[in-house]
Order: sequence, then structure tokens, then C-alpha cells
Amino acid sequence: MSGGNAIRGTRVGAGPMGESERGETAARLHIPYYCTNGHVTTPSFAADAEIPDSWDCPRCGLPGGQDNTNPPAAPRTEPYKTHLAYVKERRSDADGAAILEEALGRLRASREL
Repeated sequence: MSGGNAIRGTRVGAGPMGESERGETAARLHIPYYCTNGHVTTPSFAADAEIPDSWDCPRCGLPGGQDNTNPPAAPRTEPYKTHLAYVKERRSDADGAAILEEALGRLRASREL
């Protein structure tokens, strides 16, 4: 039995080993992005690709910009609203009472049958 250090299924010279056989790698640009929490993210882009103005920080999720002194502000998040809160935005208390009374009237009428 051989030792546990052998690489199984391969042998020296079996596959491409250098860029001459695989082709040249694309030119890359490393662009730093800064978020409001001070995190720096440096993704790499192809040299001929369009560079985005902002990039989401993988640590905190906030947007990051290329300007270290002026990172983009955190987006404003709306608090979660319940279905009742949305209904109250559209209807007044009097409308709600009228709709409730109408629904209760239909329910009572169906029970009498």
C-alpha cells in the first residue's frame, strides 16, 4: 500500500500546466469600495468591463462607493406594516364600521336560513 500523500487519478504532464496551453488571462482591475461602516471591499473586474458606481458590502450589506471620504448613505428602510395598518391608511374609521356592519348583517342573514 502506498502512503496517503499520493494524488489519485493524475500524473505529471497529464493536463495543462501553464498559461501557454490555457491562453492568457484577462487583464484585471481591483477597485476598492468603501461603506459607511468603514469596511473596504476590493472586487476585481475585467479591464474592459463597465465598473459599477456602487457595490454592496459583503460584511454589513450596506452600499459602498469608490470615494473613501464620502461613502453612500445607508438606504432608508420602511418599518414592517401589518395588513390592518394598510387598510387604515385607505379607509376611515366610519368606513370600516360600515363595512363591518354590512359583513355582520350578511353573516346573520345566512345563519337564519
